[in-house]
Amino acid sequence: MQVYLTLVRRELGGYFASLTGYILIAAVLLLLGLSFVDMLVKLNAEPTEAPLTEQFFVTVYFWFILLLTTPVITMRSFALEKFSGTYETLMTSPVKDVQVVLAKFTGALLFYAITWLPLGLYLVLVRHYSNDPAVLNPISLLTTFLGILLVGSLYISMGCFASSLTRSQVVAVMISFALGLGLFFLSLRSLMAAPGTGWPAGVFQFIAMTEHLEDFARGIVDTRCLVYYVTLSFFFLFLTLRVVESRRWR
Repeated sequence: MQVYLTLVRRELGGYFASLTGYILIAAVLLLLGLSFVDMLVKLNAEPTEAPLTEQFFVTVYFWFILLLTTPVITMRSFALEKFSGTYETLMTSPVKDVQVVLAKFTGALLFYAITWLPLGLYLVLVRHYSNDPAVLNPISLLTTFLGILLVGSLYISMGCFASSLTRSQVVAVMISFALGLGLFFLSLRSLMAAPGTGWPAGVFQFIAMTEHLEDFARGIVDTRCLVYYVTLSFFFLFLTLRVVESRRWR
C-alpha cells in the first residue's frame, strides 16, 4: 500500500509540476464559467422547476470538458514516461505492474476531480443569492458529483489505455479522444435508430450516459449505472495492465 500511495503522489504531483496541469485547470474554469453564465441567462429568461444541477447537464459545456480534457490529462501517464526514457526505470524498480497502472489511474482521476471542484461553488452561489433553498438539494449535489466522477473514471481509464499503447502523447490524445467520442455518440439515443421496446431498447438505455447524468442530477442513483461505469473502467484498466505486462515478451 505504501508503494501505491507513493506512486499516486508522484503522479498527482506531476500535474502541478508542469504547465500542462495549470493550463487544464484554467481551461476547465473557463468552460465552467461559461456554463454558469449560460445557465443564469436561461434561468432569468425562463424559470424552471428542474433541479439546478440538471440545468448544468443541459448545456454542451460538460461534454466539452469531458471529451477534451480527459485525453490531455491521461496522455502523459505512460507515453511521457516512454518518451523521456523513465519508463524502463520505473518498470524495473521493485513495484508491481498493477500498482503502476492503478497509481497512474488514481492520480489522473484525482486531478480530474480537483478540476471540477469550482462547479460546487458556482451552484452554491446561485442557491445563496436566489434565497430559495429548494433550488439546490444537497443530496442532488452529491449525486451530481458522483455521476461526474463515475463518467470521468471511465474516460480516464480509456485514456490510460490509449497512453499505454504509444510513446507519443499526441497519438495517445487522438486514440483516447476517438474512443471517448465514439462512446459518447453511441450513448446518444436520440441519434440512434433504437427500437422502442425489447432488449435492444434496454441496451441503449443502459449505455445512455446523458440519461444517466440526468438521473444523478435529480438525486437518483441507479445501481445499473454504477455497474456500467465501474465494469467498463475495470475493463480498460485490465487492457492497460495487459499492455504493460506485454513488455516482458518483447
